[in-house]
Amino acid sequence: MKNKKRLIYILAIVLTIVSGLFVRSKKMWFPDVVNLYAGDVLYAFMMYYVVCFIFIKKNITFRAITGLLICYTIELSQLYQAEWLNIIRQTLLGKLILGSGFLYSDLLAYFIGILAAATVDYLFIYNRISQRVSRLK
Repeated sequence: MKNKKRLIYILAIVLTIVSGLFVRSKKMWFPDVVNLYAGDVLYAFMMYYVVCFIFIKKNITFRAITGLLICYTIELSQLYQAEWLNIIRQTLLGKLILGSGFLYSDLLAYFIGILAAATVDYLFIYNRISQRVSRLK
């Protein structure tokens, strides 16, 4: 059961990354509000599933709080402007992982992303797989 869940979480991570890159690459297709917040919401969504993959046995509340703390820590780290860190942030991967500038609105976007991911996990992954295994016993 653990391996099946991990596979589902990896799939969720990959699909979220692809969705985020798609939204960023097709900005002209979406309204400004989507372009402004979708990346941060999807980043938090992905981070939740990274946490799920690592902490497979922990409950949803732990996963959500851990994912949110990671997102908030990365956002708050943007207030620290060390030269070496800014050099990393100027690369594509550094910008995607660490961001480039602190915004209070990103904190709300992260909360929405974590809430959405935890809801999807609760409704479609966490309980359903556990129920199927219970039926098999």
